[in-house]
Amino acid sequence: MVADDRRRHWESTTSIPLVTLSLVFIAAYSVRVIAVGLPRGAEVTLNVVIAAIWAVFAADYLVRLALAADKGLYFRTTLLDLLSVLVPVFRPFLLLSRLKDIPYFRRHSGSSVRLRLVIHAALFVVLFVYSISLAVLAAERGASGANIENFGDAIWWACVTIATVGYGDVYPVTGLGRVLAVVLMFGGIAIVGVATATIVSYLNERIGHQRRGE
Repeated sequence: MVADDRRRHWESTTSIPLVTLSLVFIAAYSVRVIAVGLPRGAEVTLNVVIAAIWAVFAADYLVRLALAADKGLYFRTTLLDLLSVLVPVFRPFLLLSRLKDIPYFRRHSGSSVRLRLVIHAALFVVLFVYSISLAVLAAERGASGANIENFGDAIWWACVTIATVGYGDVYPVTGLGRVLAVVLMFGGIAIVGVATATIVSYLNERIGHQRRGE
């Protein structure tokens, strides 16, 4: 219990700084990927900032793991944190976990749970599409036969892919780009499932209220 209290104190103390670093990271990574022809000094500065923030994320995860009383349980329940360390571009997704700190979202009523799901899903879609677009552009730009050469093409490709439209006008040709495409496809399936479940839950609750009123 003492170890868990120390871990919770660490998380409480570092929460705001790490959220701030998450935003700085995605901004620096975005400029690094999207901007073409940056001066050498700017490239070096961005690379140093990205590497330093990644090191902070890794150190934070290791500290929290070391402070956890049940390290196996903590590892299993913080896979998103680990993913954000291994693949730093996904670090912004941890911002979603901060919604639970808003008093309204601590309630367990049907409306608060659904609203939390809707907000999570909307933010997840935005962050997911944006992050995958950046990663795919970084993997594809300059590759032999690549047709995703700018951020506009990357965003367009991500949107039509996650929407299961798949026009096929642009597509990844590298191995990493195709792996990211598969991740995007599975993410789209999960988003559709959450949206469907939320709508069904809302309709069931409305029908239940109407029946009780009658």
